[in-house]
Amino acid sequence: MLATKPIQSTTSRRWPLAVFVSIRDFVDRVANSSPARLALIVFALVIMAFTLALSLPAASRDSQSTAFHDALFTAVSAVCVTGLTTVSTALHWSFFGQLVILIGIFVGGLGILTLASLMSLMVSKRLGVRGKLIAQEAMNAGRLGEVGTLLRIVISTSVAIEIVLALALAPRFLILGESLPQAIWHAAFYSISSFNNAGFTPHSDGVVPYEADLWILTPLMIGGFIGSLGFPVLMVLLATGFRFKKWTLHAKLTIQVSLMLLFAGAVLWGAMEWGNPATIGNMSVEDKITHSVFASVMTRSLGFNLVDMNSMNSSTMLLTDALMFVGGGSASTAGGIKVTTLAVMFLAIVAEARGDSDVKIYGRTIPQGTMRVAISVIMMGATFVMIACGLLLAISGETLDRVLFETISAFATVGLSTGLSGELPPSGKYVLSAMMFFGRVGSITLAAALALRQRRQLFHYPEERPIIG
Repeated sequence: MLATKPIQSTTSRRWPLAVFVSIRDFVDRVANSSPARLALIVFALVIMAFTLALSLPAASRDSQSTAFHDALFTAVSAVCVTGLTTVSTALHWSFFGQLVILIGIFVGGLGILTLASLMSLMVSKRLGVRGKLIAQEAMNAGRLGEVGTLLRIVISTSVAIEIVLALALAPRFLILGESLPQAIWHAAFYSISSFNNAGFTPHSDGVVPYEADLWILTPLMIGGFIGSLGFPVLMVLLATGFRFKKWTLHAKLTIQVSLMLLFAGAVLWGAMEWGNPATIGNMSVEDKITHSVFASVMTRSLGFNLVDMNSMNSSTMLLTDALMFVGGGSASTAGGIKVTTLAVMFLAIVAEARGDSDVKIYGRTIPQGTMRVAISVIMMGATFVMIACGLLLAISGETLDRVLFETISAFATVGLSTGLSGELPPSGKYVLSAMMFFGRVGSITLAAALALRQRRQLFHYPEERPIIG
C-alpha cells in the first residue's frame, strides 16, 4: 500500500503573505492620509525596539537587566539625539549597549520624515503622493520624483561627513595613547554623536579632559554646526556652493541667523563667565575664548560641556536656556523651535513696526500661513516646557533654574545637564522622556499627526479686529 503524502493546507501557506499585505495596506493608508502620523508611529516603535535592546543583560557591564525607566530614557535620548543620561554611558553600558546607543543616534539623526518615508518605501515599495509632498517640503525638493534620490543623498551625506570627522579624530586618540581599536571606536562614536547633535560620550568624564585640545574640540564643533544646519541647506550648498544669490530663502535665513546666534552666544557667554572662578575665570585668554565659542556651539543642540552647568552664573543659565530653546535649522539633527521660526517672527515684528502689510526679505514675501506656523511652533513649544516644568517642580522639589534648564534641554534635544536627570525618580524621567519625544517630533508634526482629519473651510466670516496690546 502506497503512503499518501499529507496535503499541506493552502491557508497555512498563505497567511504570512496575507499578514504582509495587511501591513503594507495599513502603511499605505496611513502614509497617504497622514504622513506625520506615520512618522509618530514609526518613531515610537523604533524607540521601543531600542528600549528592549538596552534592557537586555548583555547591554550593561554587570550583565544585569537595566531598569525599564532608565532603558527607556536612554533609548529616547539616543533616538531623539539629545544626550541626556540617567546612568553613565561609559560606566553602565557594555560595548553592546554603547553600540545600540550609537545606532540609535544614527537612526534618529536621519530625521522623522526621512525615517517614515524609508519605512513606507521598504514595506509598500512606494510613497503616496501626499507622502511625497510632505517629504518634498521637508527636504526642499524641486520635483516629486526627486524625493527617492534625496533620501539616498541624506543617508550618503550623513555617512560621508561622519567618516571625515572620524578620520580627523582617530589620529589624535592614537597619539594620546589609545590602542588602534579603541581609537577607531572613540573616533566613530564622537563623529556620529557630534554630527547628529547627540552629545553622548564614551568617556566617563566626557570631553572635559580635552578642554584645551583643539584637535578634538574643532571637529566636534564643526560637525555639530554642520548637522544643525539641516539637510535642505546642505542640499543647496552642494548644488550651488557658496554663491549666496543662488541660495534659497530658507538657506539664507538658516545660515545667516545661525552665524549671528553663534557669534552673539559666544560673546555673551564669555562676558558673563569671564570672571567666574568656578568655570573659566582662572583660565588664560585663549582658553576663555575657546570655552566661549565651544559653549555657544553646544547650546545650538550639540550638548557636550567643558564646565559644570551648576557652576555657571544665573544669567548665563538664562542665556543658555534661550539659545537652547531656539535650537538649529529645520529638518536638521538639531532641536528647538528652529532658527527660521525665530527669523520669521523677527521679520514680522519689523514689518509691523514699519507699518508694512507684507513681511519681506531678500526680494521675497513670506506668506501669512508661514507666520501662523511660526507662532504655533513657539506657543506649543513654550506650553510643553511650562507644563513639564510644573510637573518636575512638583516631583523633584528642585529650584526653578535647574528644572527649567533640564526641561528646555530635553525639549530642544540639546543634552546639556545640571545632573537633574539622574536624580529624578522614575516619574520625572518619564516626563523628560516625553519632552525629548515631543521636541524631536516637533510640535507642528505632533499636532498634524493627532488631527483626525484636515478641515476644509467652506465659508468665511466677516473680519473684526480685537484690541491688541
